[in-house]
Amino acid sequence: MFVEVAVSTAATGTAIPAGTAGTAVLAGTAGTALVDGAVSRPRVSAVRPPLARRMLAAVPPYLYLLPGMISLALWTYKPIIEAVQLSFYRWNLLPTSPRIYVGLENYQRLFTIPQLRDAAMNTLWYVLGLVPFAIILPTAVALVVRDLSGRSRTVYRALIFLPMLVAPVAAAAVWRWLLDPSGLVNHALGLGAFNWLREESTALFSILMICAWQILGFAVLVISAGLTGISADYTEAAEMDGASRWQTTRWVTLPMLRSTLLFMLLMTVLLSAQWTFPLIDVLTQGGPVDSTTNVYYLLWEFGFRSLDSGLASAAGVVFFLAFAVVAAALVKLADHYSFADN
Repeated sequence: MFVEVAVSTAATGTAIPAGTAGTAVLAGTAGTALVDGAVSRPRVSAVRPPLARRMLAAVPPYLYLLPGMISLALWTYKPIIEAVQLSFYRWNLLPTSPRIYVGLENYQRLFTIPQLRDAAMNTLWYVLGLVPFAIILPTAVALVVRDLSGRSRTVYRALIFLPMLVAPVAAAAVWRWLLDPSGLVNHALGLGAFNWLREESTALFSILMICAWQILGFAVLVISAGLTGISADYTEAAEMDGASRWQTTRWVTLPMLRSTLLFMLLMTVLLSAQWTFPLIDVLTQGGPVDSTTNVYYLLWEFGFRSLDSGLASAAGVVFFLAFAVVAAALVKLADHYSFADN
């Protein structure tokens, strides 16, 4: 008995009569077999390369990272680990002097030193005093400079950034001459023989103003770069909707600049003590009466003036943890408020 089986081919779609039951008919595309009217597909198995070859292919990206990882481990992580270890010993940095294990004694001594509270408070004043010169004033300057065109904008940016190019020690030497009792500042203000750097009421303010003069150009450059990353389409759309210049700046430009401003806030909090350190060392040496000492200068005094490496290491570990907590909080704040929906 003959049974006709309709087989659809992939190429033409026509029906092919089959023979008797059980007859195998090959049809359709290459490699497709029709057996007893049922379609049988060939099994295709992916050939995976050997494990050694796959591992070898994954190595090149890590080779590019290797120099940076070695430098980071050698110059960052290794000193941190050694400082933590040294904080449990008493040692005067002399190779012939043995290290004496004292446990937590250095940390106990650190928190009983009156200078620590003064240095921490001065560091806080430096941070608060530099925030307007690192965020508020540079933002205003960057918004004004953005409207300039051509060579005038380049020249203006160069003049603002110029103080940042001056070495801190050289800048401190010039300002010490300007702030001298017989210097130009007193002559210009008519103050007579007033010593700005030797009066407890004005020494910290003088260090703060010199540091603000130096970092202003850097902050303007960073915020100007942030403004460049904001598309002009947002401003044009706001103006087409009838927004004024102030409204466009307040509700469009500044919200989209939040990530840059938070970055500058993070830099100011973490680096204000470092920025003021060379000025303090050259101009006041922490005086008068520790009125200008910050945490970095106090750490330097412990380690290189008193030669108490254990106490200096303990102070370094404490300051590192404190700044790490502040940095983590600011980074979390930046992640939360930096998003701007397109």
